[in-house]
Amino acid sequence: MLDFAIESEFQEKLDWMATFVREEVEPLDLLFPSGGDPYDTRNEKSRGILRPLQDEVRKQGLWACHLGPELGGQGYGQVKLGLMNEILGRSYWAPTVFGTAAPDTGNAEILAMFGTAEQKERYLQPLLDGEIVSTFSMTEPQAGADPKEFVCRAWRDGDDWVIDGEKWFSSNARYAAFLIVMAVTDPDAAPHRRMSMFVVPAETPGVEIKRNVGTMAERDDLDEGIHGYLRYREVRVPADAMLGGPGEGFAVAQARLGGGRVHHAMRTVGKCQRALDMMCERALSRRTQGTLLADKQAVQQMIADSYIELQQFRLLVLHTAWVIDTQPPGAARTQIAACKVAMAKVLHDVIQRALHVHGSLGTTHELPLADWWMGVPSLALADGPTEVHRTTIAKQVLKGYSPAEGLFPSEHVPPKREAARRRYAAIVEDPSLSGSVRLL
Repeated sequence: MLDFAIESEFQEKLDWMATFVREEVEPLDLLFPSGGDPYDTRNEKSRGILRPLQDEVRKQGLWACHLGPELGGQGYGQVKLGLMNEILGRSYWAPTVFGTAAPDTGNAEILAMFGTAEQKERYLQPLLDGEIVSTFSMTEPQAGADPKEFVCRAWRDGDDWVIDGEKWFSSNARYAAFLIVMAVTDPDAAPHRRMSMFVVPAETPGVEIKRNVGTMAERDDLDEGIHGYLRYREVRVPADAMLGGPGEGFAVAQARLGGGRVHHAMRTVGKCQRALDMMCERALSRRTQGTLLADKQAVQQMIADSYIELQQFRLLVLHTAWVIDTQPPGAARTQIAACKVAMAKVLHDVIQRALHVHGSLGTTHELPLADWWMGVPSLALADGPTEVHRTTIAKQVLKGYSPAEGLFPSEHVPPKREAARRRYAAIVEDPSLSGSVRLL
């Protein structure tokens, strides 16, 4: 049975979130617009506004809802989390206000699953409380996100592990209290058994930020970059800094991605809905050539296409969340990859149309559309390039099929027609019955 209803109690929470994000959180995007602002725990001005907002979220029982009850969350399933993240997608600051900002969410899950008691006390609890931020340091300059090409190494030396190598695009490293680092510990092992994962305090000697890389939405001359190009120069950490066992780094990394990708996709839905809202308002407000933009068929087509694509994508993501909630672990692999592929295209299409309808104003920083547009290419690369996920989808889909038997496809008409004739021969060949049989 298909049921799209939302229980009234949870709908009330969603309604409160929608009003709270629109009225209280979105203003933070205007006061502190830089990409690193939500993660800069040393900025007392932004924290002076943020902390009361976070306290209000806690009072509503909506803090860090992606976590299980044992970690202070509500234990919501992915469908409910998806609906919540749709609202959070309206604001860049909203995930921080609600305790769901990446990569801290995934890092918290890793520490909860694999961390020692001391690591949980030192890092996990402050992370869950929103007092610190963290970094997931995985990709490398020569390899991107392909772990089979990683060369940053770690080796055992007495009671320590020694990490040496470079990492690229380690988000929020300049603000992080600790980094979770993937390094090669057995270069001769099978590709997905070569690596291990380590928790590294940011102040550990040898951890160097070569530079903070700015994306197209950030200016290097203003030092706005938040993605660290890091050098681990024989960084020593104790043996218990390894998260999981030797060679389990890839499995540890995968443990943090599934639900997070659904949340990311639903935040994209929220951002696209906001862009569609702007497009519709503009179409009903601006006149050209004697009529409203809303009366122009080209604009109507843009609105219709945006609505259709967004609804299709939203249902895909929520169905994926439902599969995660109801099926065995790993059952949603194909759907998660499909969300990742569709996400960048929907964002590209809807934002581009909204920007176009707003004309020159849409290209300026007097609207949020230009900043959102500059984030589109990054979204297509986050968590692995779109092409990689397309390959995953194709391989998974093909597993459900078999080659055709014989020379022709299984839908080849001649043998199927002959089989149909044999099956219904008594009726087809009975001369006493009216009607004709079409012989092709």
